Amino acid sequence: MSVPFSGGFTRSAGIYSAIGKQLKSVNLKPIKQVVFKFDPFQPNVKTIRDCMFLFSSQKVVNTNPRCLIKTDIADNCEPTISITLDEGKKLLFKTEHLNTLEVLQEFNKIVVPLIPKEEEILGKVAGKIAAGAGTKAGGKPKATRK
Repeated sequence: MSVPFSGGFTRSAGIYSAIGKQLKSVNLKPIKQVVFKFDPFQPNVKTIRDCMFLFSSQKVVNTNPRCLIKTDIADNCEPTISITLDEGKKLLFKTEHLNTLEVLQEFNKIVVPLIPKEEEILGKVAGKIAAGAGTKAGGKPKATRK
């Protein structure tokens, strides 16, 4: 008599593929500023340094070129990531006891719902184009002949 198999047939691809998957979702559109603050001589700064590297990659920066990414090196402070949103709210990630995957997951959980949908943006642009269709470049309506 044998025990029936339960579970997956494949193993997970690992922590690096999970970080890569989360990194594909990182988007800086609703963010005004990201500040990485840490003491490089403290023992628990690997996470914030990895996050700083990932957030400064070209693909992530291209999602919002106007987003300011800043690094503050301070003496005897805990590693933190301070994020200022466009709407004025501030987020603070204390990364001393977190790993890189956990920081990216929490970041995506908070920021991804704030990204405007493509359909809403296209609808607004289409509405502006339709509203401007009846006007000349000077802003006056076109004259119609009868």
